[in-house]
Formats: sequence, structure tokens, C-alpha cells
Amino acid sequence: MLMIRDNVAMSRFEMTSGDALAYVEYATADNQIVLKHTVVPDALSGQGIGSKLIVGVLDQIRAKRSFVVPRCQFAARFIQQHPGYHSLVAKE
Repeated sequence: MLMIRDNVAMSRFEMTSGDALAYVEYATADNQIVLKHTVVPDALSGQGIGSKLIVGVLDQIRAKRSFVVPRCQFAARFIQQHPGYHSLVAKE
């Protein structure tokens, strides 16, 4: 099972597979987590790692009872395509 780690010092959620590191950069504001950018290295491309990473991040956000502001296009598209995560999106 792939583990998602919240690297608070670098403001990013991280997941490693072998020697490769995928991550989502974020910022916090009040009870919201702004997902800024998702990075999946070429070595992990095409393996569904980005989706697994976003699921892990969103599940952690849900567990913290926080809301998400998806500024990252990948995260925004993932949330749009998966209605189970719509309730996590912060209201404007």
C-alpha cells in the first residue's frame, strides 16, 4: 500500500514509489487547504500514481474535517470527476 505523508515543513503531501517522489504542494488558510500543484515524475507516469496521490490527500483532508480549494488543474479535474469528494470543496 502506498503511504501519503504530510511534509508540513515543505507544505506538501508526498508519496514515494521506489526512488521516485510524487507530491502535491499546498497552502493552508483557516480551515482550508489550497492544493497548488501536483508533481508526478516521469518514472511514475502512466501508473495511476497521480490519482492515488490525490485520493490519499483528499482522504486526509476529510479526516481533518477541513475543506479543499483545488487550484491545481489535476486535483480540480479529479474532484469534478469523483462526486464523493465534491463536499470537500470550500464554498466561495
